[in-house]
Amino acid sequence: MAQVSVRDVVKAYDGDVQAVRGINLEIADHEFVVLVGPSGCGKSTTLRMIAGLEEISAGEIWIGGDIVNDMAPRDRDIAMVFQNYALYPHMSVFDNMAFGLKLRKLPKADIKARVDEAARILDIVPLLERKPKALSGGQRQRVAMGRAIVRDPKVFLFDEPLSNLDAKLRVQMRTEIKKVHQTVRTTTVYVTHDQVEAMTLADRVVVMNHGLIEQVGPPQELYHHPKTRFVAGFIGSPAMNFFTARVVAASGAPAVQLADGQLLPIPPARQDRYAAHRDRDVVFGLRPEHLPELREYGPREQGRGGVAPFRITADVVEPMGMETLVHFFLGGEPGCARVDPQTPAAPNAPLTLAADMSHMHLIDPSSGQVL
Repeated sequence: MAQVSVRDVVKAYDGDVQAVRGINLEIADHEFVVLVGPSGCGKSTTLRMIAGLEEISAGEIWIGGDIVNDMAPRDRDIAMVFQNYALYPHMSVFDNMAFGLKLRKLPKADIKARVDEAARILDIVPLLERKPKALSGGQRQRVAMGRAIVRDPKVFLFDEPLSNLDAKLRVQMRTEIKKVHQTVRTTTVYVTHDQVEAMTLADRVVVMNHGLIEQVGPPQELYHHPKTRFVAGFIGSPAMNFFTARVVAASGAPAVQLADGQLLPIPPARQDRYAAHRDRDVVFGLRPEHLPELREYGPREQGRGGVAPFRITADVVEPMGMETLVHFFLGGEPGCARVDPQTPAAPNAPLTLAADMSHMHLIDPSSGQVL
């Protein structure tokens, strides 16, 4: 058993500065959970409290059915992978991976078997006799992961392990970490500020903001059904578009009126949900991929009641190869559309997009809650 329970946990500094403000989180055995959020949201502090590297101010932390509030880090049966690898430069890869096992006085045969197995999983068998200075950044990170794997802990903790790597290597290491988890199946808590890492690695994502948990759920749930404006804007790249709008009645049915006067009819399937919000100011949210060019929709799609013309003037056009991003302003608010790479869009030229209203979000401007 290796469940992790965080119950009403608070971390306060200098008495009244709360880095973590009474969070609750249940992590199941074998689950891969990613804590994500901007700098200062409390995600690394939460991880360090689970590891025992930070004392908690209030609440309880349980690992594998045992409360660990007063337990030393070495007694919690966890293994942590740090951002800076923390390898011993004078030791070989084998000795770095074996060091913790030697301190525990395991038999040499057991140590060798564990190190060889971890090296096989991580594909670093040819590197076992090298010193860290002879390794690339990605290879050093694999060694750090191997040092955690050989301990066979109850829980793996990762503290932004890929932030020191270049973009191409980060993509490769994401795949490696996911592959290792599928093989080893140890409960894992992973901290990152990169929402792409969170989406690609996690069984569940925990979005944190100002020391609180905004939402917990599978990546696709957070992407398609965010509960707050913060989650909607943080998850997804490019970020969701947000425009000041108002719910009005158009031809007897609710519609979204944008700041420039454009009317976007709400699809029939969603009219009952928003009927109570007529004559109410809202924030209208729509992701860039739900703003393709209108010409990409045939007459059948245009007539199905969920697509509305959305007229803009392009500001910046970014060809990306497989797609093109068109940046624009609407009522002084920035927006972005993902369109076909063959688009004729040009800076300062008008363009008609297709707002796929079946994917829209209406948000309360005061509370930030999705309606």
